[in-house]
Amino acid sequence: MLLNIIFLVVGFVVLIKGADYFVDGASGIAGNFKVSKMLIGLTIVAFGTSAPEFAVSVKSLFSNSGDMVLGNVIGSNILNILLILGAASLVHPLSVKNNTVKKELPITLMITCAFAVLLSDNLFANNMGNSFPRGDGLVLILFFGVFMYYLISMTRNKVTEEEDSSFPSMKKSILLTIIGLLGIVLGSNFVVDGASGLAKIIGISERMISLTIVALGTSLPELVTSVTATKKGEYDIAIGNVVGSNIFNIGVVIGIPITLFGGIASINFSYIDIAVMIFSALLLFIFSFNDRKISKIEGVTFLLTFIIYYSYVIFG
Repeated sequence: MLLNIIFLVVGFVVLIKGADYFVDGASGIAGNFKVSKMLIGLTIVAFGTSAPEFAVSVKSLFSNSGDMVLGNVIGSNILNILLILGAASLVHPLSVKNNTVKKELPITLMITCAFAVLLSDNLFANNMGNSFPRGDGLVLILFFGVFMYYLISMTRNKVTEEEDSSFPSMKKSILLTIIGLLGIVLGSNFVVDGASGLAKIIGISERMISLTIVALGTSLPELVTSVTATKKGEYDIAIGNVVGSNIFNIGVVIGIPITLFGGIASINFSYIDIAVMIFSALLLFIFSFNDRKISKIEGVTFLLTFIIYYSYVIFG
């Protein structure tokens, strides 16, 4: 018990400091390459902070814990929007670029809906149980390929904002990014191990652990990174981190391991879990489309939805 608590405390300290370095490094890379910070948020930051989800997914598949794989991604994607953007918008309202509303958010909604359809075999054939075969993983990789094609086309766009010479040099930016990413991964691992250990002592089901403790633990890098970025006024990194992470979680964290190592024969998730995942992505699109920002009131709406859903998960 004491060792698990120590893991939690050390993990949080390493995680917070790592996120601080990571945001500074990523912002510096964007400035040196003269590309948009949204692109950096969608790629380096998003993929880096999703490393814990990928590690958990591969480890769970080898351990024949299919529910842990899916619950980790479903829970993380819900948390990324409802908790992370909700908390970040309370620190400061988040400005959303027009390009994000027209392109990145629709891609997020599209791949989320595709994932939900692939999870719901029983809706289309009553005599068929829900499963997630290798072919479904390949479909998700194809969707992720569309996203990567879009990102490649984005690299042609240079920064149109005023020059900002306050960012660190390229060498220092890369070093800060690497150190920060290592801190984020190590810190999140400590937190997940500590929290999972406490959960087993208390006695909680695998679905409950995956949707709550594991999902929250693997989403801690996104949470700390987005809140830190918001405090520093890097709103594009905060939003790009969440959008890119959600797409990466579905396309890579689920798609690649399932395609390489085989499918999941039986899925034991509630349709409410899947519906909330879609609803959170839709809510993000609606709020952003309305006035090109996520206000504090909308952030409170995210957090209230988060509380209602997780009250159902825990007590329902």
